[in-house]
Order: sequence, then C-alpha cells, then structure tokens
Amino acid sequence: MKCNKDEVTNVGINLKAGTAEEIMAKYDREFAFRKFQGPWARIITIICVIWSLGQLYTAAFGIFPSTLQRAPHVGFALVLIFLLYPAMRKSKSIKIPWYDYILAILSALVSLYHVIFYEDLINRAGNFNDMDMWISVIAVLLIIEATRRIAGPVITSLGVVFLLYAYFGPEFSGFLAHPGFTVKRIATFQWLSTEGILGIPIDVSSTFIFLFMLFAAFLKKTGIGDWMTNVAVGLTGSATGGPAKAAVVASATQGTISGSSVANTVGTGSVTIPLMKSIGYRPEFAGAVEAAASTGGQLMPPIMGAAAFVMTEFLNIPYYKIALAAAIPALLYFTGIFITVHLEAKKTGLKGLPREQLPDWKHLLKTKWFLSLPLFGIIVMLVKGFTPMLAALIGILMIIAVAMILPETRLNLEDLVQGLEDGARSALPVVTACATAGIIVGVITLSGLGLKMAGGIVGLAGGNVYLTLLYTMIGSLILGMGVPTTANYIIQATVSAPALVQVGINPLAAHLFVFYFGIVADITPPVALAAFAGSGIARSDPFRTGFEAFKLGFAAYLVPYIFALSPVLILVNVTPLAITKALITALIGMFGIGASTTGFFVTRCYWWERLLLFPAGVCLIDPGSFTDTIGLVIIVVIYGLQKLRSRSPKRPYVNT
Repeated sequence: MKCNKDEVTNVGINLKAGTAEEIMAKYDREFAFRKFQGPWARIITIICVIWSLGQLYTAAFGIFPSTLQRAPHVGFALVLIFLLYPAMRKSKSIKIPWYDYILAILSALVSLYHVIFYEDLINRAGNFNDMDMWISVIAVLLIIEATRRIAGPVITSLGVVFLLYAYFGPEFSGFLAHPGFTVKRIATFQWLSTEGILGIPIDVSSTFIFLFMLFAAFLKKTGIGDWMTNVAVGLTGSATGGPAKAAVVASATQGTISGSSVANTVGTGSVTIPLMKSIGYRPEFAGAVEAAASTGGQLMPPIMGAAAFVMTEFLNIPYYKIALAAAIPALLYFTGIFITVHLEAKKTGLKGLPREQLPDWKHLLKTKWFLSLPLFGIIVMLVKGFTPMLAALIGILMIIAVAMILPETRLNLEDLVQGLEDGARSALPVVTACATAGIIVGVITLSGLGLKMAGGIVGLAGGNVYLTLLYTMIGSLILGMGVPTTANYIIQATVSAPALVQVGINPLAAHLFVFYFGIVADITPPVALAAFAGSGIARSDPFRTGFEAFKLGFAAYLVPYIFALSPVLILVNVTPLAITKALITALIGMFGIGASTTGFFVTRCYWWERLLLFPAGVCLIDPGSFTDTIGLVIIVVIYGLQKLRSRSPKRPYVNT
C-alpha cells in the first residue's frame, strides 16, 4: 500500500473508479443522467460550452437586462435536462424518446420568447395577451417537470402545491385565505415578470453561482482539488486517528468548492473512508466522519454553497461580509468533528498510518504551492470589494495560468472544453432549484402569504424567541430532507427568517440560522443523504451511519442558536478582544461536547461526567462571562479528576 510523494494510496483510487458514479447516482439525482457516446455526446458538449462561454462573456463585459440574462439561462438548463435526464430515474436507456425532443424544443422556444419579444413584453406589462399566457403556462410546466427529474418529488410537489394555492385561495380559511388568481395572472406573473421564476434566485444563478460552478470544475480538472486532498492526508494521516482527521481537513477545503454534500462525500470519501477502515475505524463511523465533514463544506468560507450568494441579494450586503460572518461558526463545526474524531481514536487506541504510506505533504507544498493561488486570489478579491462575478472570472483565469506551470496539470484544448462542459452540467440542479423556489416565492409575493406566515410562526410560538427558533429549525430540517439546500434557503428566507427578525434576531443571524439548518439536514436522520452516500462506500448500515454523522455534527445544531441569540460569533458589533475571548472559550467548549458524545476525555468518562461535560461545553460556546465561568469550572474539575484517575493503578472500569 505504498505511494509516491504525489499520490494517495490506490485504495481510494480503485474504489473511485469502480463505485463512485453508482453511489452518487443512487443518492443524488444530479448524477443519474444518460451516458451518451458519439454524436449526442458532442451535441451536449457544444450546448454546454456555448452556455458557459456566454456566462463568461457577461462576466467580462457586463450582464444583459434582467430577463434577457435570466430567461436564456433557464432555457439552456431546461434543454440540457430534457436531453440528459430520463423521465424515470431508474431508466438505463441512453436513447432519447420522442417526447423529450419536444420538451427540449419547447424549452428553447419559451426562452427565446423573452429575447424576440423583449420590448413588446415590456410595453404590455400587466396587460398580457393569450399568447403570453400559453407561453407562460408551458414554461411553468417545463420547469416543474425538469425539477422533478433532477431534484426529486419533494420540491416539485411544493411548487405544485403553491401554484394550486394561488388559484384556490378563496377555498382556504384563516390567514391562508386570499381572493385567488386566474391561470393567466399566475402564469404570466411567474414567467414574464421578475418576481417569480426569473426573480432573485435565478438572477444570482445566472451571474455569481454559474461562474463559481465553472471555477470548481476547473479546479477539479487541473487536479488542484486532488492536490489539496493529498496535502491533507499527508499532513494528518500519521497522527492519532489520522485518516479520519484527513477526511475532516480535506472535506473542509473540497466542500467549500463543490457545494454538494453527496458529491463531496463520494469524492473525498472514496480515498479517506477506506483509509479509516484500514486502521480499525468501524465502517459506520468512517462513513459518518466523511459525511459530517463533507456536509460542513457548504458552511466553509470563502466559497460557501450556492445559497450564500442568494443571501447577498436578500440582505443587500457584500458577499465577503457573509463569508466573514460564517467563518467562526464553520471553524467551530469542523473543530467539533476534529475533536470528536481525536477522542474516539484515543478511546479505541487507533493510531495513524505509517509515514511511508502517505504523500509527502512538505514536498507537495514545496513543489506545487502555487496551485493554491486561485483560492487565495478569490479570498483577496472578495475582501477588497470585487464583485463575486469578477472574482470568479479572475479565479478561473488564475487556475488556467497556474495549471500551465506543470506538465501534469497543464490544460490542452480538450481539457478546457471538458471544464466548460462540467461547469455547465454542475449548474443544472442549482438552476432548477432556483427556478422552482422562484415559483414558490412568486406565489408568496402574489398572495401576500410571506407576512402572514411570519406572523403565524411568531403567533404559534406566542412571541417566544426560543420557540420561534425551534420551530424554524424543525421546518428547515424537514424541508432540507427533500429539498436542495439553495431552494430550502430561499423558501425559508422568504417565510421563516422574517419571523425571526420580528422576535428581535439580527437579520444576518436569522438568514444564517435557516441556511445552516437547511445544510445539516443532509446528516439528520431519518433522511441523511450524505451519510447514506458515505455508507455506500463504507459498506455500512445507512441508518447507523446517519446517527453517527448526527452525533459528529452536533455542534452545527447548537452554534446557530448561540449566534442567533448573541451574534458575537458572526462578528456583529464586536471588539477584537470580545471575539478573541468568545473564540477561545468556544473551542474549549467543543472539547466538552466532544468528550460527552464520545465518552472519553483524558480517560474514559463515567456517566455523570458525560452528563456534566455536555452543558459545560454549551456554556463555553455561549459568549457570556457568567456561562464561560460555569463551563470552565466544570471542565477543569473533570479534567483534574480524570488526570488523577489515569495515573492511578489500573482497576476495572464500568461505564453505564
């Protein structure tokens, strides 16, 4: 199992070649597409490349007027989805049926309708004709069907329910009742205005998000992502529980780029999970470590999940401020997993791998340090106030430039074309999620439901801030179990975040709160898709793996409450001294929570020690002097007792 200085062990490479695509297709609809060869493969490539080049053109020379930018963006996605994704997910045929040709043609036509009749549509806004209505109806139905194929039935059903709600408004009672709207009004509002399908979510998708998808595709194509994984494995692989720690570090760096919990779990997990099992980690724990770390990647600045870019539009603040606000909570999330992994390894006596079986991370950094420049470049540009579009464009150019330095990373014309195609393909689920979320937001806007729902949540909680947070968390988790992160955030930002603001939560904290819980739904039983994907690689029980991932990522369920109630952790109205104190005590608190969940601190914990360590850790995460004192006293006392116990002669240990 030896490997040279630049390669991770072949255990992961063989697994990736054999099962990665099957696992991703099983747990993520995005990867269940037709595998074309020959002419149709070239046609798909041409469509993807044209779409990507168009997006790069607008990034370099300026975007088009709203609907001229957004409608073609949706049109390209719809055409590709109907050509690539079969009507039935389990279909193995690569032959395109006749009805998918028709759907693809209709997708192009409804998109071109905006381009051809742009001025006419502006002039008759609010007084649309029958042709406008039928085009809009077709567009809405195409988006619903495309979303069903690539994102699944849950978000599709939500879109349909909201459309029915817009039509049958008088049939409802209480605060849900409204006068109702005609089919013509609903459809044209959705497709011909900029408040429905072509609203803020698609605006962000057609500008920032697509370019960062391209950025991630080129990182992968040049091997920069693999280089980061190799450095992480080499750096931590020989430590106690090394492969698991490597999974945490690698997933933090990879996940922030990919933005997909399942894809990141399979991508890095195909290397790290076999390594974890090779040193004695239980299969369930190995799969859970990778799933929990991969899910947290979307929380990790500088390039968080696509929803973070939508947040900039909802809050009307620069992206770099959102990234800075998310930095400490993300650090606590990964620190919690890292500590839990370390304590689990100490408890079970698991060592790291021999250094000769690991990549030489010093050699990798010395010879290929420049491969990290695109990531650092994007961070600098965002902090300096560059628009995300320009930062992503320059980042892509930097990737291509640094890749030319080494023969093994150098891109030829075929590689460039493949990168453009991969970027376009990866954008498809985001476009449909944003479009269908736009339908939901459009109905909420049209009917006035948003303010009613916010008031309803507050009323249900009796105005209590803790209950409002709890109800919002439950709603985000349930929605996140079947709805993509981006769509989940958009819906909750429209419905639940205003409720949090009503009870006094800082607006940025409120939006980050729903954003976080939409993401950790991927490791929340009973439907924990990232954990199920990890179990596919680890060959473990999916539900046990999901429960282990839930325990590992438990910090993600606590930290949002802390920054919502006291936004010091998201850098709102703080001094350098206050944030330093809050960070140090929170990191100590993570040890308390990790010791409680694993049952090991200095030595194995008694049941009452575990019972005390958990609230002590929570007290330390809460940035208050009184709670910090209580938490610190408990942890110091238990640490001292365990230190004495570990030095005493061995005696039988009983843990209840």
